[in-house]
Amino acid sequence: MNLKELSQIIGLSQTTVSRALNGYPEVSEATRQRVADLAKAHNYRPNARAKGLATGRAHAIGHVIPFSHSHEIVNPVFGDFISGVGEIYAREGYDLMMSVVSTEDELATYRNLSARSSVDGVVIHAPLIDEPRIALMQKIGLPFVVHGRASNEMTPYAWLDVNNNSAFKRATEFLLDLGHSRIALVNGLENMDFAYRRREGYLTALKERSVTADPALMRSAEMTEVYGYQTAKDMLQSETPPTAFLTASMISAIGVRRAIEELGLRMGQDVSVITHDDDLGYLKNGQDVPIFTACRSSVRTAGIKLAELLLRQIENPNAPPETELLEVELIAGRSTGPVKG
Repeated sequence: MNLKELSQIIGLSQTTVSRALNGYPEVSEATRQRVADLAKAHNYRPNARAKGLATGRAHAIGHVIPFSHSHEIVNPVFGDFISGVGEIYAREGYDLMMSVVSTEDELATYRNLSARSSVDGVVIHAPLIDEPRIALMQKIGLPFVVHGRASNEMTPYAWLDVNNNSAFKRATEFLLDLGHSRIALVNGLENMDFAYRRREGYLTALKERSVTADPALMRSAEMTEVYGYQTAKDMLQSETPPTAFLTASMISAIGVRRAIEELGLRMGQDVSVITHDDDLGYLKNGQDVPIFTACRSSVRTAGIKLAELLLRQIENPNAPPETELLEVELIAGRSTGPVKG
């Protein structure tokens, strides 16, 4: 069905119907609601290009992924996040525009998206502790929300984050309560803000219990299964092996488990493991009983909340930046137990 046919059914001019659907203030609320109800009943969808011309909006949200991070596209964590934001974009009539570019071209891509009015806003992924993209977005005036935070950025900006510091502090305390003192941290890249906050939570918990942090038990790298496996294997074969591991990703935790079992040890009895669980659709942490004790926080839910936050910002550009901090659940699974005497 096109606009002309819908207008004939409603008994209004095409201009009035178009203005009602696009939220023009001169159309009464009663007329706007009547048009919206009939459009829905007849499965009418406005032409996106025409709607853009009428409203001055692209009705698209940008996600820029550098080549160096292109593995994120096949990472189940990224997939679940995109599923969450995509649900809200589709519901509100926005398209998702993903640009995969070289690292050198990333900042220029944001400038081009703004200059061409290709998108109405962008999501900044994987923020660094020192994050240059925030200042750029503020300079060019493109609405944005950061998925995470940048610890060294002092100006106000919109963000949604998980309480990584609190999560890893609680997880470390859980292991300390079980009698573990040699707790290995298998972290993500520590120039990434989330990994920095997780390490700080881990170190705070150790300090509060008067446990000296051992640099040999702290590793930082891209969170792959092989990284988890090799790190755990190296540490467990040392003269003073850890009795527990705290990992930043379910994927690296699977590698830690592989190393434990390959060395003839039992996870949850000989060696304990706690991981961060993004509650992924295609990588579940067991069924009735979790495999891993975990800090659980749904990344898909985070995507939904972040998309709603960004669209509110686009609708109300003069409102102060919104922020939201999501707390995690500490879920007990089969991967932890008291330290062996």
